[in-house]
Amino acid sequence: MDPSYINALKRQTEEEVRVAEDALAEFAQLRTPREMAFEGHWEEVAELIDPPSRNTFTYGSQNTPGEKKTDKQVDATGMQALERFKAICDSLITPRNQTWHTLAADNPYLMKNRRVQLFFEEATRALFKHRYAPNANFSAQNQGVFHSLGAYGTGSIFVDRFQAADRGGRGLRYKSLHLGSTYFRENHQGLIDGLVRVLRMTARQMVQKWTEEKCPPQICEAFQKRSENLFEVIHLVTPRADYEPENVMSPKSKPFKSVYVSMTGKWLLEHDGYFSFPVAASRYIQTPGEVYGRSPAMQVLPALKTLNAEKRTFLKQGHRAADPVLLTVEGGLVDFSMRPGAMNPGGMAMNGTRLVDVLPTGEIQISKEMMAEEKMLINDAFLVTLFQILTETPTMTATEVIERTNEKGILLAPTIGRQQSEYLGPLIAREIDVLSMEGLLPPMPPELREANGEYTVIYTSPLSRAMRAQEAAGFMRTVESVKEIVNITQDPSLLDPFNFDTAIPAIAEINAVPPSWMAGEDEIKQKRAARADAQAKQQAIQAAPGQAAMMKAEAAAAEAQPAV
Repeated sequence: MDPSYINALKRQTEEEVRVAEDALAEFAQLRTPREMAFEGHWEEVAELIDPPSRNTFTYGSQNTPGEKKTDKQVDATGMQALERFKAICDSLITPRNQTWHTLAADNPYLMKNRRVQLFFEEATRALFKHRYAPNANFSAQNQGVFHSLGAYGTGSIFVDRFQAADRGGRGLRYKSLHLGSTYFRENHQGLIDGLVRVLRMTARQMVQKWTEEKCPPQICEAFQKRSENLFEVIHLVTPRADYEPENVMSPKSKPFKSVYVSMTGKWLLEHDGYFSFPVAASRYIQTPGEVYGRSPAMQVLPALKTLNAEKRTFLKQGHRAADPVLLTVEGGLVDFSMRPGAMNPGGMAMNGTRLVDVLPTGEIQISKEMMAEEKMLINDAFLVTLFQILTETPTMTATEVIERTNEKGILLAPTIGRQQSEYLGPLIAREIDVLSMEGLLPPMPPELREANGEYTVIYTSPLSRAMRAQEAAGFMRTVESVKEIVNITQDPSLLDPFNFDTAIPAIAEINAVPPSWMAGEDEIKQKRAARADAQAKQQAIQAAPGQAAMMKAEAAAAEAQPAV
């Protein structure tokens, strides 16, 4: 039978049509308010610091792959600052060369149990193993999140199980979501709990994911013709209103609804769900009443525009200075030559006055100074200048370094610190859920199972340490003050209240000193015992001459006594 005839007979049930229509209605509701304000704002930002993203924020916009979009960008300071912002966020929040978080039992009493300790240690190791596996692609996609966060104020990443078993087995797979094709909604507590994302796929890709049987007739026809045209698919994820956890054979057993709809034919492709929200999304700064965040670039958009305009003026001034406009008298020189070494007879009057002069170009130094001010504002917003402190003053004392680190932590906590709660928290929860469903986590000990597996995340990233630097700074300030008093009173016992055995390892941890560089308790005991033994031997050596003299005197006294 002709495949096109079979495709023409395809129909969907009333329930499938209703689910598809509900998803499309939700998409329309989320799209309308954003088009009124945010998309125009994002477009302005993209023109100045992210040209490849121009004309990608409005639904239905068309772009040619490889199209040049830098025609409105003159100065690249903002683009460079955004790249550094991404590097700063990555190194502060999710440094790939460090274990930037650990897991622990929510109940501190359980952490005294050896089996619970080992479980969380193995679970943390499994998380990092699968997160940074080549097929997971976390590092690259995480950069996309920070890029969107710095430019547009909202960044998000989709976390799912790795589905291509022929390319490396089970695990995690990450995909950063472009803001232009992702529409969010909040719950009553201000948390993002739903989204619609727009996918553009070829017919071949759609058949790969959903099979030819589930695709609409138009897609099947394009697939049979091997067409590489792109078709739009929307993916809706929201909390399920008809959640039925006991109905394990139905999608209703999953608390989050997942619906894929082909815009071609308004056709339901898939109706399933998730046990946890599959997207970790974060806002840089959130204004009351707004779902989407605001970015460093949006904060300094006036400075970015001003710098772009100043750069145009600066280029004009430089061009005029390098290739100046020449002024001559009316009816002046004919066939004036600008060639190097050229002779121009008549270019000077008999009295030595030049008959050809240069048009003044203005003060180019002022343009440089004005541009430098705007660049400073832009770099401040993207946290670039904050990280130039230590490199500019390399001769600081240890106390000064700790003080600067403390200041850095205070300045970063309100903005970058938000990423721990809004981005990393949901991200780790989703990862644990996927790995648990895939059977890639170690078996849970019975003690923890009785506590319902409750856990907490302990962040150990450089940002977390910087936020703790206040403790080290306070300790160092106090020690410095007491040392001054000791120098005055010559009483070293005033340092006795300080527990250096506890403070020094804590300060080392805050300063990111590797544990292997620090001596363990047994090594410290051995060093102290060896030191005490050496001191005892030294004291014995120093006391030996005196003891010999005493023994000699005692012997002489004994000889002097008369025999009985």
